[in-house]
Amino acid sequence: MTASLILPPEQSASCAYFFDLDGTLAEIKPYPDQVVVPQTILQLLHQLATHNAGALALISGRSMVELDALTTPFRFPLAGVHGAERRDINGQTHIVRLAAAIEREAGELLSTALATMPGTTLEAKGMAFALHYRQAPEHEAALINLAERITHRWPQLALQHGKCVVEIKPKGTNKGDAIAAFMQEAPFAGRVPVFFGDDLTDETGFGVVNRAGGISVKVGNGTTQATWRLDGVSDVWHWLEQINSSQQESKATNNRRGGYESFSRSI
Repeated sequence: MTASLILPPEQSASCAYFFDLDGTLAEIKPYPDQVVVPQTILQLLHQLATHNAGALALISGRSMVELDALTTPFRFPLAGVHGAERRDINGQTHIVRLAAAIEREAGELLSTALATMPGTTLEAKGMAFALHYRQAPEHEAALINLAERITHRWPQLALQHGKCVVEIKPKGTNKGDAIAAFMQEAPFAGRVPVFFGDDLTDETGFGVVNRAGGISVKVGNGTTQATWRLDGVSDVWHWLEQINSSQQESKATNNRRGGYESFSRSI
C-alpha cells in the first residue's frame, strides 16, 4: 500500500535524489513549451544537491537541451528522453543513437499523419518522438495505433504511454535504467536512492529504487509501485523546503557539536 508522504522520512544514510520534471517539479501545461520551473524551486534543488555532494539528477522524457533551458542557470546531471540520453556529474554524455534513415523516415510518416489530426502535436527529439493529444483527446486511439505501426515497422523502437501523450523511443531505454546507471557512478554510488515521479514512465524508476531499498514517491493519483505518495506539485515544492531546512539544521547542529568538541579538547 502506498503511504502519504507528509514529512521527509528519517534518513539514516546519505541519499541520492532523482526528480522527474513535468507533473513533479512543474505543473503540466496545455503545451510543453508553456512549462516553467520557478526560480525558487531551482534554488532549492541546487541547495539539496550542494548538501549531498552533488548527488541530484533530473530524469525526464524531455531532451537534455530542454531540461537545461528549464533549469538555467544551474547545470544538473540529467537523463533525457526516458534515459536515451544522459549527462553525468562530470558533464560526459551517454546517448543511444538511431540510424539517421529511421529518424528521418519515421519523422516524415508521423508528421504527415498528425497533420490530419487537428489539435495533436508532434514533438521530435532526434532519437524519439512524442505524440501529444491533450488538446484533442478524441485522437488518442488513432495515435496509439499509429505508434504501434511505427514500432512494428522499426523493431529498434518501442512505444511508451504517458499523460495525454504517446511516445516512440529507442527500445530498451527507460528511466529505471538511467537511475541505475547514475547509481554506479560518483557521487551517487553508495547512497540511498530517492525518486519523485508522476507518470507511467516513472514506474521503471520506482522499481529500481524499491529494489535498492530506497524511497519512491508517486506524485498525484493513480496505481503505482511507489511506496510513498504526494498529492501534487505544490507538495513536492513543500517537501523540498522541508528537506533543505532539515538538512541545514542537521549540518548546523553537527557544526556546533564539532565546536564544543574542539573547545573541550583545547581545555
